[in-house]
Amino acid sequence: MRIRRVVTTRDGGASQTPYDSFNLGEHVGDAPDAVAANRARLAADLGLAADRLVWMEQVHGRTVAVVDGPRAAPVEATDGLVTAEPGLALVALVADCVPILLADPVAGVVAAVHAGRVGARVGVVPAALAAMASVGADVRRVEVLLGPSVCGDCYEVPQAMQTDVEKHLPGSACRTRKGTAGLDLRAGLWRQLADAGVARIGIDPRCTNEEPALFSHRREGTTGRLAAITWLDRDATP
Repeated sequence: MRIRRVVTTRDGGASQTPYDSFNLGEHVGDAPDAVAANRARLAADLGLAADRLVWMEQVHGRTVAVVDGPRAAPVEATDGLVTAEPGLALVALVADCVPILLADPVAGVVAAVHAGRVGARVGVVPAALAAMASVGADVRRVEVLLGPSVCGDCYEVPQAMQTDVEKHLPGSACRTRKGTAGLDLRAGLWRQLADAGVARIGIDPRCTNEEPALFSHRREGTTGRLAAITWLDRDATP
């Protein structure tokens, strides 16, 4: 099986300001028909039926669900999805949080994870690795993409918050561009993954706060959500 990974931008959709224009989040106040049109376009662009995309009701937790077929509604109260079903695309929505796409190409297992500060702190990534192992993945074969998110230069937090997150996610503490206490969640997640035995970790270096083509809640307040999607291509071989 070939592993497919896609990260969207904000361009090319039907949504109006401040969600302009390719907003894929249903929960941010955008017009439902615009979101539906954007999601339909996403499925068509991926070459998948719309019901082959699996969405999450993300809650900034560490719950991870294993799915083996289409869902009529977003999977409730979860921040990670795992599947071994070819052609089933898993979607994580973000606008500063870290989208994480994981795969064991030998076992044919993929996962999509939404990791904000709270989810990263409470261990959504170890939970995802455990869920992948439960359906046959081997952490030594897992490949990971840490998608675009707010960078450490921009992510200013109170000192007490930084200290708390660093305690649970070592490697995440940093100084911002202003010299204040900050968090680099991708750095902390990279270390956590490496410590777990993951050897192949890629990082999309784009900062959502700095890149106008990406949605950023920190920059804009009310805004849309971009998607990170992964699936097993049933029609391709490595």
